[in-house]
Amino acid sequence: GKKLGYTFNHRNLHNVSLGQGQEVVAEQALDLAAKEGHWVILQNIHLVAKWLSCLERKLEQHSEGSHRDFRVFVSAEPAPCPESHVIPQGILENSIKITSEAPTGMHANLHKALDNFSQDTLEMCSQEKEFRSILFALCYFHAVVAERRKFGPQGWNRSYPFSTGDLTISVSVLYNYLQASSKVPYDDLRYLVGEIMYGGHITDDWDRRLCKTYLEEFIKPEMLEGELCLAPGFPLPGNMDYNGYHQYIDDALPPESPYLYGLHPNAEIGFLTQRSERLLRTVLELRPRDSSAGQGAVGTREETVQALLEEMLEKLTDEFNMAELMAKVEERTPYAVVALQECERMNVLTAEIRRSLAELELGLKGELTMTSDMETLQDSLFLDTVPESWLKRSYPSTASLGSWFADLLARISELEAWTRDFSLPSTLWLGGFFNPQSILTAVMQTTARKNKWPLDKMTLQCDVTKKSREDFAHAPREGAYVHGLFLEGARWDAQSGTLTDARLKELTPAMPVLFIKAVPGDKQDTRGLYPCPLYKTRQRGPTYVWTFNLKTKESPSKWVLAGVALLLQV
Repeated sequence: GKKLGYTFNHRNLHNVSLGQGQEVVAEQALDLAAKEGHWVILQNIHLVAKWLSCLERKLEQHSEGSHRDFRVFVSAEPAPCPESHVIPQGILENSIKITSEAPTGMHANLHKALDNFSQDTLEMCSQEKEFRSILFALCYFHAVVAERRKFGPQGWNRSYPFSTGDLTISVSVLYNYLQASSKVPYDDLRYLVGEIMYGGHITDDWDRRLCKTYLEEFIKPEMLEGELCLAPGFPLPGNMDYNGYHQYIDDALPPESPYLYGLHPNAEIGFLTQRSERLLRTVLELRPRDSSAGQGAVGTREETVQALLEEMLEKLTDEFNMAELMAKVEERTPYAVVALQECERMNVLTAEIRRSLAELELGLKGELTMTSDMETLQDSLFLDTVPESWLKRSYPSTASLGSWFADLLARISELEAWTRDFSLPSTLWLGGFFNPQSILTAVMQTTARKNKWPLDKMTLQCDVTKKSREDFAHAPREGAYVHGLFLEGARWDAQSGTLTDARLKELTPAMPVLFIKAVPGDKQDTRGLYPCPLYKTRQRGPTYVWTFNLKTKESPSKWVLAGVALLLQV
């Protein structure tokens, strides 16, 4: 305080943590501090959004006539989305703003993780060698799981708030276990760290598997024998002092790359491409839209939208006649039921597309008053994005409007071909279904009825063929051939029939046709197989469909860390 020109001691400080009905206390502290020249610290103001307007008025009230030493400090967590920005503009404009940025890159994150400890920490355990080795491995684990978020869905399906508290508590658990036992309880440590300390944040089963796999790779008996590498070219260091570990990070850690996380370099290309696309999309949306941009620009905009909607209405086929299709079905087999359900859902979607486009066309001609929904649809058509009302009745997709509409027409063609006689197509386009799970379940139902097997005891077996769609003339006697799948994080080696490393810049190579058949669950051999999740889009997460077991010569853990998954759309 003296350096700033006034004296300060702890009696001059009012520290209020908001969120527990402390608003009145905060107001009293502000009034007293303004009069006496004290400091007020208001923590977590994001938790009291309704009170912030009152805080703004208080600060404005005390901005004049208060003691010259009066200061107010406020803190808040970053908002997860623009809708959560609750701090009033007046407070932001009249304050000096300081942000605490998280470190980026493995080098900074690993140093930051180690900074939570000291030489005293390293010396406090009786089993010093074991304690130091596992502590350093936990620091690397913490840095990896925190920084892996930057790779988007290929890193983690969902974003989790891992904190330094998770790391320090894990080290405390490690200390207690080693003090109580002469042997290192690797299984117990992995479980406590992976399922409770860090796993307590995780809500997705595939993310839980990833966390568990990291710990299985980093915390195991080999770590004490000098045979463990935390990343390619980065062995676990031996017994060092605190400064020695920091120096080891500077000297031995390889340059920043996806390899440090167990990922393929393509993962970096993928997330940088998506980030660039979002930036360009934002720039595109900032273009002028109203009449102030000039009459020529508006005319061009309306003409573009008019031409596009006319083209779409012309290409859009008639809805499926459900009564006629149902009359055509001789037997309601599981496959026929799926086809009918898909046609019904397609009718709902195409009806909304036709209705909204026809309405907008009348609005552009001046025959209807333009509503907010019509203006939103016009904006979407002009910006080449899929309108919200269509997406609600559609399927998950990350495509632009042009690609999405072409894909829609292809889906309609597939359904038209299938419903001509309702015989199963030679190969099914799995990505062309609103609900891909339904056709995979139909495969199991058909086999269960034929062999009189219990449906709940069955599972799907996936065999990757060496052929493409054109090589199949008819459907198999049992099961189904499916095409249109892509692999992210690896590629399929048709010669050896196994997973192998992806080629650089081939982000999502296409898979050959897959033969899907149902077998009793107890007869499936899972050795040498990688349980690969199948998602509808690259967003992963809630678009999960099924799990297919793919053959691998290497350890399945390699593909878990690489975030390998099958996709129905790219």
